[in-house]
Amino acid sequence: MFGWGIYDFLGGVFAKQIGSFKSLFWSQLAGLISIFLLVLVFKSNLNPSGLIIFLSIIASILYSAGYLFFFKGFEIGNVSIIAATMNLWAVFTMLFAFLFMGQRLSSIQTLGVVMILLGATLASLNWNEIKNQNFQLSAGVKEAIFGAFFFGVFWNVSEIISEKVGWVTLTLLVKFGIILFLLLFSAVTKQGVGLTNIPKRTTTIILIMGVIEAIAVALVNYGLTIGDAILITPIASALSIVTIMLAIIFLKEKITKIQWTGISMAIIGIIATAF
Repeated sequence: MFGWGIYDFLGGVFAKQIGSFKSLFWSQLAGLISIFLLVLVFKSNLNPSGLIIFLSIIASILYSAGYLFFFKGFEIGNVSIIAATMNLWAVFTMLFAFLFMGQRLSSIQTLGVVMILLGATLASLNWNEIKNQNFQLSAGVKEAIFGAFFFGVFWNVSEIISEKVGWVTLTLLVKFGIILFLLLFSAVTKQGVGLTNIPKRTTTIILIMGVIEAIAVALVNYGLTIGDAILITPIASALSIVTIMLAIIFLKEKITKIQWTGISMAIIGIIATAF
């Protein structure tokens, strides 16, 4: 929760400075290097089957797509609102786990899911334009919803892989796949990944972001090896508490009372899903 909260906040800041794609690529590359070190420490098995490699490729594409949409939302929208909207990934994860993996929710968890949906809706709408009868979603929200969907599917696939090969190997395979996907994406879309004329401080923070995010992913993957996605991911998704507080404190971002109510409701709902 804390790792992702910090990563998403910094991602929101630097996506606006150097672009969402470069922020994602370099932070993920730093994360891949840090996971290599983790593999050496835990002496993990690196002989996955063909099926695991295939699932890892699918997982890498899902994760990359999720963050590309997420960072794009950050680039054009308000950090606090985008972060709250992204909480929907927990709902997607829980829904897929319920429908396809036979995992179930308690009554309190069901109530929590409803609160997340309602809260994210309240936080995502541009209420000033609604009053002026010019209804539309706040900038970046559509991108965040797409990102949430891809993340939701990813964590269910990730749980399947983690139960077969363990959390360290899973994290390494996915990180490696993400870098390959982003390089291919860069070649196809002709988006450069160079950091020419980028301040050294900015580059350093992006690399630190990657290490923090990799640790967060590894910890959630570890949780998936001993628990169910329907419970693990909602707890981790409370990262918005961290992201929003950092945005308010350091970026002085302003949100309306209705949006603040929605954000608070979504956070309470996420917490409720853990019981």
